[in-house]
Parts: sequence; structure tokens; C-alpha cells
Amino acid sequence: MLFVLDVGNTNTVLGVFARVAKVHPDGDADDPPRYERLVANWRVATRQGSTVDEYGVLFRNLFSMASLEASGIHGIVISSVVPPLDPVLRQVCEQYFNSKPLLIEPGVKTGMPVHYDNPAEVGADRIVNAVAAFEKYGGPCVIVDFGTATTFDCVSVKGEYLGGVICPGIGISADALFQRTARLPRVEIRKPARVIGTNTVGSLQSGLYYGYLGLVDGILELLLSELGKETKVIATGGLGPMIGTGSKYIKQVDDFLTLDGLRIIWERNVAARPGLAPKAAQRPLSRASSKITTGGSESSPSAPRSTR
Repeated sequence: MLFVLDVGNTNTVLGVFARVAKVHPDGDADDPPRYERLVANWRVATRQGSTVDEYGVLFRNLFSMASLEASGIHGIVISSVVPPLDPVLRQVCEQYFNSKPLLIEPGVKTGMPVHYDNPAEVGADRIVNAVAAFEKYGGPCVIVDFGTATTFDCVSVKGEYLGGVICPGIGISADALFQRTARLPRVEIRKPARVIGTNTVGSLQSGLYYGYLGLVDGILELLLSELGKETKVIATGGLGPMIGTGSKYIKQVDDFLTLDGLRIIWERNVAARPGLAPKAAQRPLSRASSKITTGGSESSPSAPRSTR
């Protein structure tokens, strides 16, 4: 199985993919089978102060609830926009899964040219989303990721990352209203039954939802005028289903786009460098890793250093 982690500023999304042997029209099957079946996924709060063991216990409990064994994990890939957590998660993978993770960073093979003034500035999650969207839906396309920040990432018809737009997320807008006003309460972000609010909570929810929807559609209208009307628009992220279904331009909501992108990039790095293919772990387990079953696990690839 393949363990994938997308570490955001607010939430961390995790998933486990199992191998599936895809049969082709000529009767032949993939050898080896590809990791294409998502068997479990979770969304947890990102906590920068958590220790290696605290994250290890969290992952162990999540696996236990899904009836999964750590010994079945043959590769790990991580996308992170929280640099202080990177060394912590590396240690978690090594101690609890006996594997070195592939961290999405400059130098990792993605198969997508990045046309940014400084490619190293692009968040790992944005590249991962772009790779997945082009692989699954083709180009040109725009990916709208509703996270702590809302990002619009543009991919050309040739599969080139062109750049995009970054806006404050709707949650940041809601928090700012609550923190900067004396009498306005913190409200749940949701689509109200009607635009005209008849109380403070309803008015706030209407302003947040329809105001943000107007921002999203306004930016998309400008992007489509540059990329072309045939451009596909895909939404993802925690609030993707709520905002995406109200947009007149977003036609596809893909909750697992980032997880699919991590899987695709991991497979591309293994395919590009056969030496990265999983091998049986040789070093002895630490005391921490003995807390869960890890016998017989295999090592995943470490991040290669080549042009993204």
C-alpha cells in the first residue's frame, strides 16, 4: 500500500492507496499493479507542536480504525506547506513505518514544466493538484483549492504549470470579521437559505458565502478569458463541495485530487529511477516503531534531485 499525506496550514489530509492490476484490451495486466484504489482517507488538524510519537500514535490509531496494518505500507509520499513539520514527519515515517518518505520539493520529478519566475516559490500542494488535474481531466484547466488560502492554478493544454492566483480563504475572512468587530459573532460557514438575512447570523452567512462566491466566479471569468472558454475548472479542498457547487464556472468537484496527485508523482519517481522501487527494510526497528506492526515493510523512495 501507498501512504500519502498533504500537510496544510489548517488541516492535514491523509490517504492509503492499494494496488490494482489494470487489465488492458489485449488482456495483459500492469506489472507491477499500480496504486489506484483509495482504501482509506482522513482529515485531521495540523499541529506544529506535536512530537514524533504523538503523530505516530495518531497514525497508528487511524490505521487501526480502518483495519489497516503499517506492515502493508510500501511507500510514503508527503506534500507539505508547513516546513517546521517536515523533519518531524520524516522521523515518524522512519520510526513507525520503517520507510523514508518522498517529500515533494524542488528536484522531485513531477512531469510538469513550471513556468513561474521562481519555481521554488510554488507551494508543493499547488503542483500536486496541477499534476493530478491534467492527468485526470486534461488541459487547459484551472484548479481552485479551497484551503486556508484559496488558490487558482492554471495548466496549459500542453500540461505546463502557468501560474495562478492566491486569495485569503473564506475562513480567514470569517475570522477577521469576528476578531475586528465588537458585536459580530463567529458563525458557521454555510450556504444560507436566502440571500437576504433577517438576523445577524443569517446576514453574515449570506455575505460570506455569496460574497466569496462572487470573488471566485469573478476571478474565474478573467482566467477563462485568458485561457479560453474550453478550459476545465476543477474544485478541491475542504470547502470545495460547498462553494464549488454554487459556482457557474466550476463543473467538477474532486475531493481527492491532491491525494491522487501525490500517488501519481510517487509512481513517476519510481518509474524514472528503478532504484527507488520498494525494497525490504534492513535496519532494525526502534522502540517507537514496535508500537505497531511493521515487520516485512518496504522502503519508499527518497526525494530525487532533478529538475522539476
